[in-house]
Amino acid sequence: MATTGSAAKVTPLHADAKSTADQLMAKIADRSAVVSVIGLGYVGLPLILGFAGAGFPVLGLDVDPSKIKNLRAGKTYIKHITDQMVGEALAKGKFEVEADLTQVSRADVVIICLPTPLTKHRDPDLSYIEQTAEAIAPHIKRGQLIILESTTWPGTTTEVMIPRLEKSGLKSGVDFFAAFSPEREDPGNPKFNTHTIPKVVGGDGEYATKAADALYSSFIGKTVVVSSPDTAEAVKLTENIFRSINIALVNELKVIYDAMGIDVWEVIDAAATKPFGFMPFYPGPGLGGHCIPIDPFYLTWKAREFELNTRFIELAGEIIADMPRYVVGKLSEALSMRFKKSIAGSKILLVGMAYKKNVDDMRETPTLKIIELLEKQGATIEYHDTWIPVIPSTREHPEYTGRKSVDITAQSLAAYDAVVIVTDHDDVDYAFVGKNAKLVVDTRNAMVKCDPANVVKA
Repeated sequence: MATTGSAAKVTPLHADAKSTADQLMAKIADRSAVVSVIGLGYVGLPLILGFAGAGFPVLGLDVDPSKIKNLRAGKTYIKHITDQMVGEALAKGKFEVEADLTQVSRADVVIICLPTPLTKHRDPDLSYIEQTAEAIAPHIKRGQLIILESTTWPGTTTEVMIPRLEKSGLKSGVDFFAAFSPEREDPGNPKFNTHTIPKVVGGDGEYATKAADALYSSFIGKTVVVSSPDTAEAVKLTENIFRSINIALVNELKVIYDAMGIDVWEVIDAAATKPFGFMPFYPGPGLGGHCIPIDPFYLTWKAREFELNTRFIELAGEIIADMPRYVVGKLSEALSMRFKKSIAGSKILLVGMAYKKNVDDMRETPTLKIIELLEKQGATIEYHDTWIPVIPSTREHPEYTGRKSVDITAQSLAAYDAVVIVTDHDDVDYAFVGKNAKLVVDTRNAMVKCDPANVVKA
């Protein structure tokens, strides 16, 4: 497959390294290389199914027993991944799932797709990567390719992962090959999937880069080779920082234009007709997902090592973090002006628990923060989201675990003092909501085609 980007860095090579790399490359070329993926979530599961579809024997590793049980039964636990996709991989007879990390000794390729959250002080939490690298180090073998896909700060592969793996006595670039290739999944986006999104690859040395490039090129249409793992890590952060800053900008414009009586969505749609120099971003109730609310602060943390400030990144974070409060403020204002009511004692329906439309992923969802703010002021809160029928346990709001989505009916809508559109899933009849609700506070412009008489944009 075609590759672009700068040439991989050249490092001094051990006499046996080329032979070891050639053997690995031959296994990749004839699809006999066993590919193991550690972490079978929103990134790892699509990835391992992609390798299975390309004809590789694959081994999925995850500590969650429910995932292992589902996959062995041919069942999915991610809505945009179907049972058929899992079943087809199993039917090939080359798809296994295990919970025992010592099984990496069977693999020729090990890909790590684990969470990289932030602490409450917005410092990187690399504990999943660190613990996994420590756990598999005694079981890795000569000739393996080990790739990190988890988003993190530049230097994690070489400063955190490789030193732990080398406790095995094996040497990176000589005995095994290490690389970083950032995940670029966009759940719910039908235009792109694992096969069609270009894959950035940066290896620890020439052989690692070539092996990782060959591996991903086996089933992904385009790879983009960069000079080092550090550069590949920086690519991912740059992509998400770009989005974070632009989303913060349009949210700030939303607040300003609202004060002027101007509809920010109308402004953005008109500006987007310019064929150059403008890219549309849209405001909302805050940011969710595992990437954009978190990843920029990995660079903020790393920049301190160089005595540098990341002012744009931190300002964007402040603006976005304040959006749930802005939504609650607009709701409070609307209740007061229309019904002479306060949030205290009001019954509110939040439509949308997932962080974005048409996905069953609620990581970092702003809906939980909105619930917290409203309940602190004395409101009674229910939510509707067919994609998230029950709230799972979360790090920040464990007290909401087990709450269930309610149905939307004409009778139920009439009983709420207000309905807040937090996530604009396609399976919601917004005209029906507008017709039957007393007040709708819309954070996503979902009600644009409905009667605006009872709609307040936020």
